[in-house]
Amino acid sequence: MALYAVRRILAMGLVLLGVSVLVFLTLHLRPGDPALIMLGPHATDEALAELRHQMGLDLPLPTQFARWLAGLLHGDWGRSIQLKTPVLPLVLERWANSAWLAVFGTAIAVVAGVPVGLVSAVRRRSLLDRAAMVAVLVGFSVPVFWLGLLLQLAFGLHLGWFPVAGMKEPGEPATWAGFLRHAALPAVTLAAGPGAVIARMTRSAMLEALAEDYVRTARAKGVPPAGVVLRHALKNALIPVVTIVGMQVGYLLSGEILLEIVFGWPGLGLLMINGILAQDFPVVQGAILLVAASYVLVNLAVDLAYAALDPRISYGAGPA
Repeated sequence: MALYAVRRILAMGLVLLGVSVLVFLTLHLRPGDPALIMLGPHATDEALAELRHQMGLDLPLPTQFARWLAGLLHGDWGRSIQLKTPVLPLVLERWANSAWLAVFGTAIAVVAGVPVGLVSAVRRRSLLDRAAMVAVLVGFSVPVFWLGLLLQLAFGLHLGWFPVAGMKEPGEPATWAGFLRHAALPAVTLAAGPGAVIARMTRSAMLEALAEDYVRTARAKGVPPAGVVLRHALKNALIPVVTIVGMQVGYLLSGEILLEIVFGWPGLGLLMINGILAQDFPVVQGAILLVAASYVLVNLAVDLAYAALDPRISYGAGPA
């Protein structure tokens, strides 16, 4: 497994290199002049030329990319054009905010989705199964921003149970209790779609596992129904579910932009949107690269989790 992990990490480096090339070209070939944004429309041609020279914008694109990539490898991700601060600590702080929300949302999706799919499979074609599948369909269909607004209106404004924006109250120190209160509504909103996907996949995987010969053998030996479902069928059914959970974590990290706008959550998505509007190339490049790195790391963790769930899976010699 160690050799497999090394090969995957090397492959991750190539993926991130490709992502960095695409992001760099996309941002630098679009219309707009960062120097003009920084100095304003009344700046002189001499001042603009001097700033472009300081920022390296007058160099050929391959040279600019090589300088940026060398800076990345040495921990220098540039400075924000808009905020005038180093990019790396800025994107790491916002990434942490988004990551905690994604972890919270994933936990809710798994805790809700796996039991719903499990019960739906065990009680197949019952009224409970049909009700669960209707709930799954609703979870698939409801837009994130609309669900977020509904939860804000119901549980934030009318009932007053939860805050409707931000990570903490202004002027108060950050605490776990305050974080959980502020993260409750956005996390539930974020979990709706992934929870529906996990429930559907759990149901399908469980139905397939319950039809296997080893399950019939366990029942014939007198194993209690709960033991058949939980000890025999569920463990084998979890492999495709783990894949879906890993994909949903990546989706949550990259798909929080609308949610962060609705709830005013100071995460990476909101930072990225502001950076795009302000043509803050270093911030946007750093944010997208960090999201891509998170996605490939989650995929690696999912692949390595397969062996823990099924000892028959081996990562020996062979293609990565």
